[in-house]
Parts: sequence; structure tokens; C-alpha cells
Amino acid sequence: MKETIEQLDWDTISAQLNEQGYTLVKQIIKTDECDYLAKGYEQKELYRKTINMERYRFGLGEYKYFNYPLPVIIELIRYSVYPHLAPIANNWMRVLNINKQFPETHRELLEECLAHQQTRPTPLILRYEKGGYNTLHQDLYGNIYFPMQLVLFLDEPGKDYGGGEFVLIEQRPRAQSKAIVLKPGKGDMLIFTTNFRPVKGSKGYYRVNMKHGVSEVVSGRRHTLGIIFHDAV
Repeated sequence: MKETIEQLDWDTISAQLNEQGYTLVKQIIKTDECDYLAKGYEQKELYRKTINMERYRFGLGEYKYFNYPLPVIIELIRYSVYPHLAPIANNWMRVLNINKQFPETHRELLEECLAHQQTRPTPLILRYEKGGYNTLHQDLYGNIYFPMQLVLFLDEPGKDYGGGEFVLIEQRPRAQSKAIVLKPGKGDMLIFTTNFRPVKGSKGYYRVNMKHGVSEVVSGRRHTLGIIFHDAV
């Protein structure tokens, strides 16, 4: 997995994140790995907390936060992807004049989280049945948060489920919001902004806020794995 991630075209990934706030990487994990992760949904010992989305008005569905130690594949992706994203994040902070820089390694980021009493793991697995959906939101979890995250898609749209598109909403100042609707395939990895991205205007860079969610699943069952790089309070 680490070798696969290192061999990705990170120049193109970086350019797409800068230009649109997200990038889709095809077939980052194999079919059997997707099935392994989806079947793990029933293993209670893997998780620290289960959230019923309807109860909190987050949508309709369920998700579970993993315990430490994380499954090996999640740990590898988290630690291997982060160093490629940190320079992009630091450039975003610089052009927006935000007094924040992120460390080079994921281990150092977790140490920073620990210093702010953010110690709970944030990777999670989500399951939606027919009628399920996720309202627009941002995954922040504390004062220390990394401005990008990723989702791994564990089922095949059109085969395992219908509907359930991944939705990004871009909220530009003094303008109507823009909807971006994506339908990644099984094994694909979507990297996107957690909170905002910089956009260059006539007077320099300005901040564009973004939220994400999931449209209604109209048939079948949909599993995704969310990897957030910072830990939670």
C-alpha cells in the first residue's frame, strides 16, 4: 500500500486540490480489500463508538469510529498520504495569511493533537441502506484539524447500490453556492478539503468554504471508509 501511494502522480493530485478542492484517485485499494473492510463493519471490537445519524439529525444511516490500534490498511494510508498533503495545506495557510503550519509527518500531527487533549481516533466506516443520506457538514473535531481528508469507496455504484452520490458544496463569498456531484467506483479514493480552500481573485487569494454530504441511496447498501488525519477531543 505504501508503495502504491508513493507511485501516485502527486503533482497532478496537488494541482487538482488547488484548483477545485478535491481529487479522485482511481482503484487505490483492491476489491478484496474493499470487501474485507466492509465485512469488518460487524466486528464490534474494532470500534469505539457507533452513531445513529437520524438521532442527531445528521441524515439517515449509521457510522462507527475505529479504536486504536487501527486496522493496518487504514494506518498505512493515513501515515503514507499525509506527508504528500502537508505541503499543500501549508501553502493554503500561507496564501490565506493564516498563522498555522502543519508538521511534515503524521506522527508529529498526532503529537500536536495530544498536546491539545485530542486523543480519540477519527477514522470511521459508514453504512447507508435504502433511503439513507448524509446532510452537508465539515469534520473538524477540535481546535487542531488538518484541512484535508479522504474517503475510500467500498461498494460499486449501479451494482451494489443506486443513488448515494458524494456531494460537495462550494460556498463562494457574495455568490450562489456550487454543487459538485461525484460517483466514485469501488476501490477509489477521494481526497477533499475538510473546511475551505484558497481561490485567487483580482486582489489576491480569498477563502472558499466547502461542505460535503451524501445524496439519498435509492437501492442496495453503501459502505465508505472515512480517513480524517487529526484526532478528536
